[in-house]
Amino acid sequence: MMRCPSGLASPDPFLNVDASKERRVAPKNIVRVVLWMSGALLLFSAMAVSVRVLAATLGVMEILALRAGLGLMVMAALAALRADLRATINCRHLPLQLLRNTVHLGASYLWATSLLLIPLATAFALEFTTPAWTLLLAAPVLGERLTASRIGAVVFGLLGVLVILRPGLATFQPGALLTLVAAFGLAIALIATKKLTRTDSTFAIVFWMMLIQLPLALAGSDPLFVTKLNQGQVPAVIGIGVTGLLSHYCLTNAFRAGDAGVVVPLDFMRIPLIAVIGWWLYGERLDVFVFLGAGLIITGVLWNLRSEAARVQGSEH
Repeated sequence: MMRCPSGLASPDPFLNVDASKERRVAPKNIVRVVLWMSGALLLFSAMAVSVRVLAATLGVMEILALRAGLGLMVMAALAALRADLRATINCRHLPLQLLRNTVHLGASYLWATSLLLIPLATAFALEFTTPAWTLLLAAPVLGERLTASRIGAVVFGLLGVLVILRPGLATFQPGALLTLVAAFGLAIALIATKKLTRTDSTFAIVFWMMLIQLPLALAGSDPLFVTKLNQGQVPAVIGIGVTGLLSHYCLTNAFRAGDAGVVVPLDFMRIPLIAVIGWWLYGERLDVFVFLGAGLIITGVLWNLRSEAARVQGSEH
């Protein structure tokens, strides 16, 4: 039986729902944002590695179907075991859920395709036009403040991306353009996620994601695609299922703990992380510019986090 969440906070992060009015981000919540986003960044990076392994035999849409299918199995099992989780699933915001997940699936398809065409660090660097779009959309859609530190974090992040990428004519290739389009779609999905955290539980948001995206992905897949998998790809199958579910669980809870303007700049940290992973696993080129760019990214992130903490502490006195 479905019911509407009461809007009260719960100690269970799967059930936690923000109050109807946006709250100021307390210092302890900023720590939670950092911790949840750290988990999300590691999981998204692991997902990229799993995508590359599975791409040897599966198409991109089949990989996305596999991710959604495995995730839905886990969510359905949890719902069957726990009535409190099952009760948070409702259809009140189904149009927004449909928009979020249709756009997210399309952006994920473009993003995953780009991973097969260009180096990991390049794909992730271009993806980080997403924070700029998200910050701009957060002001009119979510009513969040455009503070100097939030804008500064995005500026420093984009400068760091440019230092790492050093764009030239070679950058503007099909794979790069796919990533740029995906970045805008991901920004829309992020804004929708933040909006949903104000009324829906984390469990409901992730459940609807898997339920909506599975049939859409299956429509573009070979019905018997699972028969293409070999024994050596089992770890990657487990990886795509685990990372696909837990990465969005962490990301949703990060948005629940803080404004989009606080959460999104932290995502820039994926750039140096994935660059090191690409060098370690695939021998992709790693040079001093990666670390110089990472320094700019970290500077912007730390500035924003410190300013947010100071702003909240000042408002409490």
